[in-house]
Amino acid sequence: MDYRTAGVDVEAGRAFVERIRSSVESTRRPEVLGGLGGFGGLCRLPQGMRKPLLVSGTDGVGTKLELAQAHGRHHGVGIDLVAMCVNDVITSGAQPLFFLDYIATGKLTPEAMAEVVEGIADGCRQSGCALLGGETAEMPGFYGPGRYDLAGFCVAVVEEDELIDPARVQAGDRIVAVASSGVHSNGFSLVRRILEMRGVTPETSLTPGGPAVLDALLAPTVLYASLVQALLAAEVELHGMAHITGGGLPENLPRALPEGLHARLDPGSWERPALFRWLQENGEVPEADLWNTFNLGVGFCLVVPERAVDAALQVCARQGHQAWLLGQVEPGSAGSAPLAGLPY
Repeated sequence: MDYRTAGVDVEAGRAFVERIRSSVESTRRPEVLGGLGGFGGLCRLPQGMRKPLLVSGTDGVGTKLELAQAHGRHHGVGIDLVAMCVNDVITSGAQPLFFLDYIATGKLTPEAMAEVVEGIADGCRQSGCALLGGETAEMPGFYGPGRYDLAGFCVAVVEEDELIDPARVQAGDRIVAVASSGVHSNGFSLVRRILEMRGVTPETSLTPGGPAVLDALLAPTVLYASLVQALLAAEVELHGMAHITGGGLPENLPRALPEGLHARLDPGSWERPALFRWLQENGEVPEADLWNTFNLGVGFCLVVPERAVDAALQVCARQGHQAWLLGQVEPGSAGSAPLAGLPY
């Protein structure tokens, strides 16, 4: 026997690396040293920084991968992987520097894997960070044929005296919501149960004459890095930021607030997107579970003083993001509920 008959094709792996080389190189930043293929990626800190802090984050895409693989949608989950990491680290005001990926699969399928890496490179370009390296592991017998899993890791940098953390937030601050593109990359275990229960096919429409349910669900996660950099460049006073992921607003927004303060939201400040209405109706999902599972159309939150609300909204609009005033910060504990003003 040899390695190929055991299920691992080394030559296919080398050919795959060559195929993705141009996508990886398209994300290069001036700080990057060397090229693809070394044992480690090299990256300098940006020049001129006084007291740089490195900010890191790691994540995956979850069971959205199951849906994407079942329907051959690989590029989007590559973007999702970058977004789930980058959107976390930028809440500190940091600028993404580089990203690394890990792909594990039962059998290397170059077409699908190349689409994934091209999606990762796309997400890196949108975020301004370099795809510094990665690892593809072929693991026959552990993953089924054609199956793969993803993990990612991002490093960003921020000046120590410009770090944005919950200590900046004050009572009276306002919360600005920035729209999501849909479910993003959380809640898909529930989503898949609803799809199975309702017998959804690729032809099932979200609304009469509207987009397909699967298209809406597999829309890539929005990357907010360029928006945050634009806000900082415009000197919008940012006291806090939150990436709305698993656990929805009740779990993630309080992470941007200090002890002794809570957020009061206005659920009537936006119209819940049709996708979330479809999920609630077709899955008979209780209101509380909906809020505690999905982002409900809010992908990112900015906490700003009242005087900065208009400026923040203007920058969001110029950057092509829908945004609105979601609520405000109030003194005191929120009690048993993590947020005040929720309709359950």
